[in-house]
Amino acid sequence: MYADVILPLPLSDRFTYAIPAEMVNKIGEGFRVVVPFGSRKYYTGIITRIHREAPGITGIREIHSLIDSHPVVNEQQLTLWEWISFYYLAPLGDVYKAALPSSMKPEDLLRKFTPHTEIFLQINPSLDQQTMIRMAGRAKKQQALADEIGSYLTANHTGSVSKKVVSGFSSYSASVLNGLLQKEILTAFPVETSRLETIITPTHEPFPLNDHQHQALTGIRESFDNKETVLLHGVTSSGKTEIYIHLIQQYLAEGKQTLYLLPEIALTTQHTERLKAVFGNRLGIYHSRINDNERAEIWQKMLSDQPYEIIMGVRSSLFLPYQHLGLVIVDEEHEASYKQQDPAPRYHARDTAIMLARFFGAKTLLGSATPSVETYYNAQTGKYGLVTLTARYNGLKMPVIRLENSRELRRKKKMKTLLAPALIEQIGAALENGEQAILFRNRRGFAPLIECKQCGWVPKCRRCDVSLTYHKKSSKLVCHYCNSSYRLPAECPSCHEKSLVPLGLGTEQLEEEVSHLFPGSVVARMDMDSTRSKDAYEQIITGFQEKRIQILVGTQMLSKGLDFDNVRVVGIISADSLLNYPDFRSHERGFQLMTQAAGRAGRKNRQGTVIIQCTDPGQPVFAYVRNNDYEAFFRAQLSERKLFHYPPFYRLIRIVLKHKQEQKAEAAAASLAGMLRESLYERTLGPNKPIVSRIQLYHIREILLKLENGLSPQRVRDILKKTEVRLRSFPEWKYVTLYYDVDPL
Repeated sequence: MYADVILPLPLSDRFTYAIPAEMVNKIGEGFRVVVPFGSRKYYTGIITRIHREAPGITGIREIHSLIDSHPVVNEQQLTLWEWISFYYLAPLGDVYKAALPSSMKPEDLLRKFTPHTEIFLQINPSLDQQTMIRMAGRAKKQQALADEIGSYLTANHTGSVSKKVVSGFSSYSASVLNGLLQKEILTAFPVETSRLETIITPTHEPFPLNDHQHQALTGIRESFDNKETVLLHGVTSSGKTEIYIHLIQQYLAEGKQTLYLLPEIALTTQHTERLKAVFGNRLGIYHSRINDNERAEIWQKMLSDQPYEIIMGVRSSLFLPYQHLGLVIVDEEHEASYKQQDPAPRYHARDTAIMLARFFGAKTLLGSATPSVETYYNAQTGKYGLVTLTARYNGLKMPVIRLENSRELRRKKKMKTLLAPALIEQIGAALENGEQAILFRNRRGFAPLIECKQCGWVPKCRRCDVSLTYHKKSSKLVCHYCNSSYRLPAECPSCHEKSLVPLGLGTEQLEEEVSHLFPGSVVARMDMDSTRSKDAYEQIITGFQEKRIQILVGTQMLSKGLDFDNVRVVGIISADSLLNYPDFRSHERGFQLMTQAAGRAGRKNRQGTVIIQCTDPGQPVFAYVRNNDYEAFFRAQLSERKLFHYPPFYRLIRIVLKHKQEQKAEAAAASLAGMLRESLYERTLGPNKPIVSRIQLYHIREILLKLENGLSPQRVRDILKKTEVRLRSFPEWKYVTLYYDVDPL
């Protein structure tokens, strides 16, 4: 008997091992096994197939050991892994490595999942009351604690109590407890317990839906009758989350599980309390900020007889072992955060979620106020169902959106700070009324770069071809590509003048400026730098919700569906920078970010005000945002994309080649592009040198494939793999790094 095994390595092949006789009746697909690989290495692999087909090689190696007594990966998961590997041109081993928590696939067999234990205490069963009193002697505090423990055990009809509970007793102190243990009046023993919250009591039923929400829910249910995937296009603050809750309740009643995908951990923080209040401990949370052992414990719970019925999480929660999946919700489906960039597999969680639902025969609901052009096109052409929700909850008006021409204001010397006078006035009025403000600047740090006023020198990363961002709080220059940091020089190393000045504006500088403008207010910043710790998101969001923070400054993570009911003013700073990327999606991203940011204003209260600071207010995208006109924006984008062969009319594949020697990267890319043109002709563009052409000492070249939708993915995959093998046959390019980014963002 033989087993085909996937290893957690960047390899597309499965490897065949002989099954030892003693394992034959104990092993199956989806089991973890420890197998030898190479001369001395052992890895934790997943069995995908058991068979009698002897490999055509000698010296077949045996499985070393079996880890599980039951499968930890089910059939649908293996099918999903195969699809991700096929569609995204990723090694199957990379998919496996991304899917399982690290502690479930240890390379070092000593480093694996460790159960969580607590110390429990019990009264020595061989002692009677009189003996206990005699043993305690004059130690009245020990007698008091022993009596308190005895009363607790009697009242709760249990034989033991956790040390954690005892530490809250009035008679407790560490020395008193140790005295009882030394005298053996109490005995202590470890008990394996869950790291997960087990008792969460729901506090209310789902809130009733208004007429608009009810119509949307009915439309979704009707669309699901003949469509696997439905788009809910609802304006900001229209109450999409309540619709999701009612839909989840329906699927729970049918005995089905729900996966609720969100693009950011910050959103799971805010949505968790809303869903726990309705569903209690039927809800599980899964994302990268929970530790690896907790993720492994959630995985094991999902395999149990009492799995979570609802999972809320970010893209990694796609890989959990669902048993009865009936509904997948992808909230804020347009968000770029759903696309995994590095490391491989470079999958899009929205599209992968649709496939996951298909493998289970489940339904997918996509929700957004600003759908991606591809998704809306699929809804318009009938591939997806479409349900619209055009009214905000409780009849709340859309915010008033004003454009402020910062260039003109500076020319007239009317703008003396980073904020336009109108924005300062609006924030001041909001603060006087006890209301709050949010300010967006989609660039973290204090300034994007520093420059020598004397000679023009700009510090760059030694590992990447990019200028360094100045972080004033830490007094460092940081590369936002490789995270290398450098000491801020006291003088220019080129001309030795003390003339270094920051240029541009980041969130750190904006936070400092706003604190000076409104000295009596509490200002907080929410960006990647301020949310590195495990609980940072929650602390900032809770502080803002509880009105302990008056002004919140942040990057685009603040625009992603967060719901604050006291925000009167939203300011978008340097809005032009959102549109000026050399990327066909830049206007789409800018429109989405500005519309979503504007949607944070005036929620559940009076009408809000949004002020967009820009230098070119005549750009058409600003008019679409002001008028909240998604349809007009979509039509304009669609005509451009059709003309220039971009999605949704064409499919893109970006091929990236990297090497530490620039000439090798350049030559390999040119050779590969030439080979591809032999089969794909004018569909092959490049190679090109990207804007940031060196990262972490590797020089980068890119080839872009524009493929018409009717072209077979299998044929394209075959061409790419054969061409890659042909490239690798040349010794000089054997070690050039090459990977594929399918449907790049």
